[in-house]
Amino acid sequence: MNKETLRAIKFTLFSISAGIIQIISFTLLNELTSLPEHISYLIALVLSVLWNFTFNRRYTFQSAGNVPKAMLLVGLFYCVFTPVSTWVEKTLVGLGWNEYVVTLINMVCNFVTEFLYDKFVVFRNDTDTNSIAKKKQDIK
Repeated sequence: MNKETLRAIKFTLFSISAGIIQIISFTLLNELTSLPEHISYLIALVLSVLWNFTFNRRYTFQSAGNVPKAMLLVGLFYCVFTPVSTWVEKTLVGLGWNEYVVTLINMVCNFVTEFLYDKFVVFRNDTDTNSIAKKKQDIK
């Protein structure tokens, strides 16, 4: 299997796990608190981003690059994505859409755009540089 296909599969699997964290935390906040759905969405998004960044940096992109720099770049992505997706969440739910459907739509948009951003911006020059990648190179 080619390296980039495997990378996309890993990103998908870690994103699914982050999505599960997001849905569970969103559901708990939405059903058990009196928070507005867009605030529940925002908190759940932050939790899933932290999870996803940690695992994708280490295992998908195998980056040994500067963690604060990578986090800053991811943070910049979310400076755009978060207000837009929170506005979409609040607006569509306000129009009568089901909050879980809207959250799912936002999650799919996040998945696609974040993979491209991580690959071509965040880890562009730092992919396959950590100890895991080096061990694989030594084996070859």
